[in-house]
Amino acid sequence: MPDIPVSAVPALAAQDFKSDIKPIWCPGCGDYAVLTALTKACAELGRPRESIALISGIGCSSRLPAYTSVYGFHGVHGRALALATGVKLARPDLTVIAAGGDGDGLSIGGNHFLHACRRNVDMTYILMDNQVYGMTKGQASPTTAPDWCESKLTPAGTGIAPVAPLPLALAAGVGFFARGFAGNPNELARLITAGIAHPGFAVIHVLSPCVTFRAEQRAWKQVVHAAADAPATDPATAMARAASDDGFTTGILYTAGTPPFMPERQGTMRAADFEPDFVVKRQGAG
Repeated sequence: MPDIPVSAVPALAAQDFKSDIKPIWCPGCGDYAVLTALTKACAELGRPRESIALISGIGCSSRLPAYTSVYGFHGVHGRALALATGVKLARPDLTVIAAGGDGDGLSIGGNHFLHACRRNVDMTYILMDNQVYGMTKGQASPTTAPDWCESKLTPAGTGIAPVAPLPLALAAGVGFFARGFAGNPNELARLITAGIAHPGFAVIHVLSPCVTFRAEQRAWKQVVHAAADAPATDPATAMARAASDDGFTTGILYTAGTPPFMPERQGTMRAADFEPDFVVKRQGAG
């Protein structure tokens, strides 16, 4: 079969990146807009569906891979970034995107988040933050304010300072950090596109309201505001801005030119290549 010229391959629209599975998020959930923004970004980048891998953990937002037509992997709780790192190192030709929520990414997956920031593997992390565990019916999450009292598990509030994703990521050495709002999917699509195009680990922190358990988050559309300054390009400036950030500043907040981590590949091995060594060690132990 002759090769088909690239110019003859029809461009894909955002809708082409959506699967036939209907999302089961609650009406009004911000994750619908994240799905819209992600598919718009994929169409804007013009990459084939089979060249994109979308990896997630557990939670409402981690259902995202099922609703897209790219390669997807729905992993276990908190392990999206570990899985995505493995995919990218094994297949550097792929565009690798990880997705998850504030609980999945900053609680059980918090350790992986830190090391993903410092390793700087060329992949993008869409962190959807609604400051609550929505799938398990409204418990406080790592980003919940200490005085939020609506959960039966913490009727007096948690009394614990919330995790702030921006300074945490900066302290861990992230090379790209942007914040978007689900209520502005076109702007969010631009941020996701920029994150994917960035050569290194990119965090897209998305304010994605949970209107079921945090109805007050409907007011976020009145308080989000675009960054007044150009993106910081050095950690000191970025951290100083983060210290006074109210958590609702949107846009690309930090970008650095740190080269991405990609170890030189030494070829491939099959299980049969190293199995004899294990046999010898087992016999020696016996």
